[in-house]
Amino acid sequence: MGHLKNGQWHSGNVVTSNDQGEFDREKSEFRETITADHKKYQPEENRYHLYVSYACPWAHRTLITRKLKKLDSIISVDVVHPHMLEHSWSFNTDFPKSTGDSLYHKEYLYQIYQKHDSKVTTKVTVPVLWDKKTQSIVNNESSEIIRIFNKSFEGLAPETPDLYPEKWQSEINEWNEKIYEPVNNGVYKCGFASNQEAYDKAYKNLFKVLNEIENHLEDHEYLVGDQLTEADIRLLTTLLRFDAVYYIHFKCNERKISEFPNLYRYTLALYEREEIKATTHIDHIKEHYYYSHEFINPKRIVPQGPVELFK
Repeated sequence: MGHLKNGQWHSGNVVTSNDQGEFDREKSEFRETITADHKKYQPEENRYHLYVSYACPWAHRTLITRKLKKLDSIISVDVVHPHMLEHSWSFNTDFPKSTGDSLYHKEYLYQIYQKHDSKVTTKVTVPVLWDKKTQSIVNNESSEIIRIFNKSFEGLAPETPDLYPEKWQSEINEWNEKIYEPVNNGVYKCGFASNQEAYDKAYKNLFKVLNEIENHLEDHEYLVGDQLTEADIRLLTTLLRFDAVYYIHFKCNERKISEFPNLYRYTLALYEREEIKATTHIDHIKEHYYYSHEFINPKRIVPQGPVELFK
């Protein structure tokens, strides 16, 4: 895994914990936006490029949004290899659908960060929204990239539904806040806990909120309103990985998503959308987690199942 310090790559474990042994996710470093009146980053066709991993739920959010907003011809994409090892994400192409770096033919993603700033100090994460014109990173925070995709390219792409409509923004924000820490991040807090107490706390919070969502979906098709919104996208990328990875690998084993009637119905219905199915690659997902986390799975054996959702 590793990190960049003053522009130099340092290998090593970057899973950070607080004093209680709880996984502590570091904040994203690059937080610019794209607007017509921005002094540096304005919306243009074929100016921006997205670096992603098919395995990563945060990157998956941006891929789904890019598809839903019909930005395929506006924003190009490269996909890293699913193995995240001593040099973090690589551009190796010996795994199906790994594209390499089509822009600069770099070997590792950290070299893209170095290209932005030769003296940068940062973790190297996906997704990365890159500006080809200024050769710089615009943003590497997925929650902000999906907002950029939702609004910033109107007029360049075909008209599409608003994923963050003004009338529901307050409710969407409430769901995002409710889900992020105990669910999206909570599965990692279970998997990366460094003591029993930290694991038990994360596990309890995770399933408390999953049960609350299960009850909400008893009489709702979506989390908010009567259409897909960013709140659904942010939840879904965790649900899609749950049974195949988090249930086993991260010890989130009270129940599979397939054992929650409403959550499973909801997950299946959303997965059947072309934009979501086309961006979901279970081979990358399982290969990444089970192979990359040697400290959890030292033999690096990648399980064959489950088959419920992906049959």
